Amino acid sequence: MKTNKMIINWSWREIWTGQLWPVMVALTLIIACVVALSTLALRVEKVMTNQGRALLAADLVMRSSNPISPSLVDKAEAAGLTISSQSRFQTMAFSEKKLQLVTVKSVETSYPLRGALNLRDGNEVVTHEVKPGELWLSPRLFSILETEIGDSIAIGDAELTITGVIDDEPELAYNPFNSIPNLFIHSSDLDKTGAIQVGSRVRYRLFLNGDLTSLAAFQESYELQPGESWVDQNRESRAARLMDKAKQYLSLTILMVILMAAVTLILTCLHYVRNRSETVSMLKSMGASRAWVRSWLTTQVLIMFAVAFVLGGSLGLLLEYLLRIPLAGILPKELPSVGAQPFIFAIGVALCIGLPALLIPLTRLLDAPAINVIQKQAVQYSKKSWWLLLLPLTALAMFYGTNIQVWMVLIGLLVLFVVLASLSFKFLKLISKLKWNAAFSLALSRISRSPKNSMMQLAALSGSLMLVALIWLIKSDLLGDWQQTLAPDAPNVFSINISPEDQPNYLKELDKFELPRSDAFAIIRGRITKIREQNTTDLAIYEDPEIRILKREVNFTWMDQLPVYNEVVAGEWTGEKTVSVEVEVAEELGIKLGDEMTFEVNSQPFTATVNSFRAVEWQSLKPNFVFIFSKDAVADLPATWMVSFRAEENQTIFVNQLARLYPTVTLLDLRTMASKVQGLLRQISWSLTGLAALGVLAGILLIFTLLRLSLNERKREITLYRTLGASKKRISNTLWAEYGLLALSGGFVAAIAAEIILFGLMTWSFELPTQWHPMMFIVLPLLAVLVVFISLSTVIKALLKPLR
Repeated sequence: MKTNKMIINWSWREIWTGQLWPVMVALTLIIACVVALSTLALRVEKVMTNQGRALLAADLVMRSSNPISPSLVDKAEAAGLTISSQSRFQTMAFSEKKLQLVTVKSVETSYPLRGALNLRDGNEVVTHEVKPGELWLSPRLFSILETEIGDSIAIGDAELTITGVIDDEPELAYNPFNSIPNLFIHSSDLDKTGAIQVGSRVRYRLFLNGDLTSLAAFQESYELQPGESWVDQNRESRAARLMDKAKQYLSLTILMVILMAAVTLILTCLHYVRNRSETVSMLKSMGASRAWVRSWLTTQVLIMFAVAFVLGGSLGLLLEYLLRIPLAGILPKELPSVGAQPFIFAIGVALCIGLPALLIPLTRLLDAPAINVIQKQAVQYSKKSWWLLLLPLTALAMFYGTNIQVWMVLIGLLVLFVVLASLSFKFLKLISKLKWNAAFSLALSRISRSPKNSMMQLAALSGSLMLVALIWLIKSDLLGDWQQTLAPDAPNVFSINISPEDQPNYLKELDKFELPRSDAFAIIRGRITKIREQNTTDLAIYEDPEIRILKREVNFTWMDQLPVYNEVVAGEWTGEKTVSVEVEVAEELGIKLGDEMTFEVNSQPFTATVNSFRAVEWQSLKPNFVFIFSKDAVADLPATWMVSFRAEENQTIFVNQLARLYPTVTLLDLRTMASKVQGLLRQISWSLTGLAALGVLAGILLIFTLLRLSLNERKREITLYRTLGASKKRISNTLWAEYGLLALSGGFVAAIAAEIILFGLMTWSFELPTQWHPMMFIVLPLLAVLVVFISLSTVIKALLKPLR
């Protein structure tokens, strides 16, 4: 018992005084980062999943152009799934004064299965379900039809009394070209309307709730018929893409922080083994057995892991809370629980990295011979513990097997470190041939004499700086792209269905109110019928469920000049009866420059030749089109007009005045939605900035540790210089020159490597435009010099102290 207590006490003392405390700090950092980031990622993912299901009104939705089969409903009920159905169609609604085309949603009382349906009656009482005999209108219909709650509306053959207003509903999606207001009736009242006849265009939906296993089994057991499709929360959307990029960045940052902490672990352990080899030899010469030494080293490892688990877990929870503060506005008050998964994951990561990083070097101490106390012996170290390297490699393959970002970073690290560090070393060796003062000459001479150590130092220093730069640059480029997607001056109000007669005066009114606006765009609804004189229905891609543009109507427009915010990536906007095509659609349909395409509008066919391809940013709120024609191709076809403009909150009076002056124009006010999206971007920005700062701190800790370990290994060399007559000033100047040159060279190499890997990540992983960062070639060398200055300042006095 006394022996065990002595081992524990000695192990504690050895950790704090024997250079093992950075190992414990690195382990704590790994666990804290993994706990914090994985907890946050799991919470956000669960919230997004719940919100996605709320937008769908269910866990899973079947959409069909045909009535839902009763046998399918029976099968769903037999599988233990909760169901609800909906029929939706467009028809005319008549009040005593007005008429309006509306979208009727006929739902059951159980609708929605997910999400919020808030309905407010005339007594301001809010209910959440549609009952038989009720009629609920969207707010816009009250002003269009000039009605109030309690009035009667005719829908087909049925006269229904308005029950109240729809305050909030699921299934909302932004589409400025589909702005028909909607209303709710109960499914039991559908037959009364007589609105659905043979040939009517009706869309049917079956909403299903249940556990993931049951839903997946139900989907698997049913073969979709023509006109049917499944929709779940994983279907791509603007918000999903944005958050997906954020999660990719989260995953990449976790990996980089782990990499830097792992390098800190390895370097510190190797340094500890070199420094403690003589101590272990002395203990053996005094009678310590191999088993006792193993027990002593094992106790140190267990203490470090235990302390790291406790401190890292607690610090991780605190860090996750701090990272969550900027997201308070978009996350629900009651966050979903994540259980013990982040802690188990963090412990697994720490063990996979820590065990090989610690045990492989420490087992070398077991082989240190007792005779080393008298005379240094060449030792053949055992390689039995090298199997531990399979732990991180297996874990990496399991978790990141298909993640292109991770392998891009790892391969980039290996290749660029070797290539660029070699070039940097050769450059330093080349300049050593020039004439320098004594300090620089000695520094360059030492770098040239120790190619292995110098290459290792350059690789580690430039690698750490590169990871720091990548974390910050990816964050900056991601946020920059998102902010450009929804610029502060982006249009937030759309005017649609402007008649050709009203268009000139409408634009004059906007200019009179001094509202910044876009150009006016003609809107023509049509279909693609032929590509290179081949019917689209005969194309192989026509049956591809992912390519829907051939089966539906598309919005066409014509312009004299292409929009300045559309980049022409191929071809030229010239010629008669021509069309410019969005580049991704062109790739999907196999369209090439010079191809002749046939289109149809109201049964009127016309042809146009493809003269250019455009890159379109669909996430922006600017008017964008797949097909833009030259005026001579479509100008004679029937069209309405649209224009977008920006109105601030204090200009609402002008927006309302426009609505009164032009009652037939549909006004789509997106100011609330736009401000929410901009707020979301700001909140994500703060979270990613905090995350990036954490990664940068981890990198600086690694660089600081690396330099201190390197300097501590120079004690004997400095003693030799002093013995040979070198002055303290000469030694000090030589150290400053050597590490200054390494810092400048490593910083420059890191900037080149960061730019190369960033280009690959942005191009093939994040799929965002790339840009050049010339400031990195100044910032990284200066950051390296600053860290070198701090590191050298903290140890140089101790290094020179024995020489006084």
